[in-house]
This record gives sequence, C-alpha cells and structure tokens, in this order.
Amino acid sequence: MNQNAGTILIADDEHHIRCVLGDRLRKQGFVVIEAGDGEEALTLARQHSPLAIVSDVQMPRMTGLEFAQSAKSDSTLATTPFILLTARSYLAAPDQIAATNIHAILAKPFSAREVVDKVMELLNRGQGMRQAA
Repeated sequence: MNQNAGTILIADDEHHIRCVLGDRLRKQGFVVIEAGDGEEALTLARQHSPLAIVSDVQMPRMTGLEFAQSAKSDSTLATTPFILLTARSYLAAPDQIAATNIHAILAKPFSAREVVDKVMELLNRGQGMRQAA
C-alpha cells in the first residue's frame, strides 16, 4: 500500500485495541481515524468517508450493529464495508446482518494481522469489482 491508500475508521471502546489496529493499518499506508463509541464513529464516518470500517459490537451510546445499520441507510456510507469484532458467539439474526454492509465478523480474541488481512481482502475485492464494471 502507498501512503495515499485512504482512510480506515476503527470504532472500539477499548483504547488498546484501537492503538494496536491503528498502528498496523498505518504501517500499510492508511490514514486511521478512531472512535470510542458508536455515535462518535457515525459522525466521523460521515465526515471522512472511510474506505472501510472496523467496529466492535459492544460499545457505549450505539452498538456496532446499530452503527452498521445507520451507515447502510446513509447515502455517503451505504457501500462502505464493515468488519465487525465481537466477543459474543451470538451476534444478530441473519436479517439484521443483511440490513448492513457487514462483510466479515471476527471473534475476539483476534490477531491484528487477521484484521489487517481482512481489510486488505475487502478493499482488493472492491477494487476488482469497480474495475470489472
């Protein structure tokens, strides 16, 4: 990735998770913005139009699932891919997931490399789809 790779939003109420993931994504050339809760994440996503969003499920003020649903209904974020991080084995009903742009769900504990690899996979898949169109 080059230094103009674009912006990734990390939304998690655990500071150390944001730091670790942010450091790894920055090393890939991304600009990283961080939010500590779902409402802040939605505001930042609307302001910065990130290429992808990595969000925890359990956050204060708005859950990751609620954030993903709100983003899907926002015209500027409707196609932004989400990676959801969860410590719970049961997340949501399939119809709730279908109403979002959640492309991957990773269970905690996860490795930062796993998250970065999934971001890269989603972005490469999206780029391939745009080139084919």
